[in-house]
Amino acid sequence: MLRLLAGLLFVALAFGAHAWPTKPVRIIVPFAPGGSADTLGRLVAQKLSEQLKASFIVENRAGAGGSIGSELASNAAPDGYTLVVSGIASHVIAPLLPQGTPYDPMRDFTHIALFGGPPAVLAVHPSVQAKDLREFVLLAKSKPGGLSYGSPGNGTQGQLVAELFKQRAGIDVVHVPYKGASAAVSDLMAGHVPSVCITLTTAASQIRAGRVRGLAISAASRLPDFPNIPTFAELGYPDLVATVWFSLSGPANLPADIVERLNAEVNRALDLPEVRERLKPEGIVPMRLTAREFSAFVADEVQRWGPVVRASGAKND
Repeated sequence: MLRLLAGLLFVALAFGAHAWPTKPVRIIVPFAPGGSADTLGRLVAQKLSEQLKASFIVENRAGAGGSIGSELASNAAPDGYTLVVSGIASHVIAPLLPQGTPYDPMRDFTHIALFGGPPAVLAVHPSVQAKDLREFVLLAKSKPGGLSYGSPGNGTQGQLVAELFKQRAGIDVVHVPYKGASAAVSDLMAGHVPSVCITLTTAASQIRAGRVRGLAISAASRLPDFPNIPTFAELGYPDLVATVWFSLSGPANLPADIVERLNAEVNRALDLPEVRERLKPEGIVPMRLTAREFSAFVADEVQRWGPVVRASGAKND
């Protein structure tokens, strides 16, 4: 009898897993509409809906650097019906800041698939007398503390890439935190701040129009849509390879079969030519990792950026 019950339970579990999803799946985007996280979340949700013949519904729950929506997801039932667009801001940087987060980025989540993301770009106003990164370094060294750079805010990837660059180049450039990348770009174009370090996605249209000048990006190699912007790595800063990456995660203890299925379907979606073409102009390069590889990647990112966060003195806004 016990054997029969165990067999029936196994069949029921297997059938339940096979049948998933049988109702709409909520994907929480812990940032406001319109940004890279929202763009990627909605694009992936659309493709998952098509591929799995089910509804994947995006819900924006912005606030506290992504912590509010991420906490909501961490407290959801681990049944595959609540997921979250995770990323370096909410699952690496925010937990490392002085106030921390109400969740642990590894213990409280199941990390499913990496989407990818745009690199950071160091851009300057056309009036800045530095035509390239070497000249920018020389200019900064000629007047320590006399130059400034804007970022999307304290503790953002833009600040951390800039602070790591400052350490490696041995320069003193003053940080000016803004309430978002758009505000930083607006002040850059107006000449109120001479340089910014923000996601390439946000600055792309202004760089193409010639309103600002991109000096270097934090990608591993030059991007086809921005062939004239060199990478930090090729200019002598090999450890400045970093993307503002986004991903898909869920509550801790998600069933392994659901995780593997989602990972395969997300990677399948990101491989579609129309998806890659949609993301290319924004400098977003999709990245393919297994769920196990992605989980290890998140842990490595926490270790990598911890010392940089501490050295930068970054604080919660």
